[in-house]
Amino acid sequence: MEKTKIVGQTKDVGFQIGIRKSIPISLDIAWDFLFSEEGLKIWLGKINSNQFDLNETYKTKEGVEGKVNVFKPNSHIRLTWKPKNWTNTSTLQIRVIEAKGKTTISIHQEKLIDSNQREEMKKYWDKVTETLTKKITTTC
Repeated sequence: MEKTKIVGQTKDVGFQIGIRKSIPISLDIAWDFLFSEEGLKIWLGKINSNQFDLNETYKTKEGVEGKVNVFKPNSHIRLTWKPKNWTNTSTLQIRVIEAKGKTTISIHQEKLIDSNQREEMKKYWDKVTETLTKKITTTC
């Protein structure tokens, strides 16, 4: 009997979500904005950008905590992500990809526990990419 595959469910890491958004700006500008205090506040939460570094743990004022595992400037970041109301820790990766005079911001999150958490994060990342797009295109 064939098992029904649920949207976003992986074989090994629970559920995942991926969002991509292309913005008509340079990769450098997109990256710099993502890691400015204003940009971090949009996608991560209120945190001092000086306290957010490779192999360091972080905690935002909103209670999201984790550890930065990979940080490659102008390329990508990979970190653990655990909001204060979660029992699990997920893995989050954000990439900036240059393509034909635009930059694509790619967000991928895995190790979500179920389809409800996946849907929660889909709504969150949809809102984040909408806010980032508006802020980047009006301020940069």
